[in-house]
Amino acid sequence: MDRRKERCVLKLSLEAIETVDAIDRHGSFAAAAARLNKVPSTISYAVGKLEEQLGMQLFERKGPRVTLTAAGGEMLREGRWLLEAASELESRMRQIATGFESELRLVHDSLIPTQALIDDVRAFEALRCGTRLRIGCEALTGSWEALREARADVVIAAGEGPAGGGYQAVQVGSLDFVFCVAPGHALTRVGRPLQRGDLLEHNAIVVGDSARSLSDRTVGLMAGQPRIAVPSMTAKIACQVAGLGHGFLPRACIERELAHGTLVALQIEEPRAPEAFWLAWKTGAKGQALQWWVKRLSRPLVPALLPRSTSAP
Repeated sequence: MDRRKERCVLKLSLEAIETVDAIDRHGSFAAAAARLNKVPSTISYAVGKLEEQLGMQLFERKGPRVTLTAAGGEMLREGRWLLEAASELESRMRQIATGFESELRLVHDSLIPTQALIDDVRAFEALRCGTRLRIGCEALTGSWEALREARADVVIAAGEGPAGGGYQAVQVGSLDFVFCVAPGHALTRVGRPLQRGDLLEHNAIVVGDSARSLSDRTVGLMAGQPRIAVPSMTAKIACQVAGLGHGFLPRACIERELAHGTLVALQIEEPRAPEAFWLAWKTGAKGQALQWWVKRLSRPLVPALLPRSTSAP
């Protein structure tokens, strides 16, 4: 029984991989011994024993200098990944014991560019808390759905959340929208506030809802309305500037286009109400990383984080 157990013992240990790694990095047994606070004879014996157990040579000896064999190089390529993973695991275990989650999933509405959160991410990483951060992006109802289906721990979402509760939320801003077209669009020649019938003759540009199971959300569209669906607000603005269609756009994102005349704001009989944005998380969630992000993001995010026009003056 003891012999069978002995045969099951792995010949490679993290300590052995660390020893081989130190020798390769520093070029000799003596240098590796100094790095690992061991005597050279201990390093030499450990390598010889490991080579004997594995039945292969890991190093080519040329005087005091040693180089990896092909087998040794392959072992170390994989072994270094194991050393890094073990170090990360040890760090996470220590931190998780203090209340930090192993992973925090933050999902934001597609209107907000991920790069707008760089300072927040940098501040979080400075905590060195061991929590892995995963950032995602969804459009319209998609952010709420990610929270409801436990694909996100905290979201920055547009519009009201789904019925049924189960989450806490604080408002983090709102947006005013303006109906816009390119200056050469046919709707600029109507000469009065636009009615529903006027819009039906032309393409609407809409951001596609990324929700998978919740009902798609549409704003200002009518049955039978011809449309072009795009993946983001940036794409929607570009399409409308190009004269491909009409639609409501966040005024904060298109101030320069309006000022330079590449977009024209038109009056419409049924204007769009301001859009509220929410920071939301699951009721009862108590992780330290989540609490940090909730506190950090409980500030006016919209329109502060929105991309502004980069068109030439």
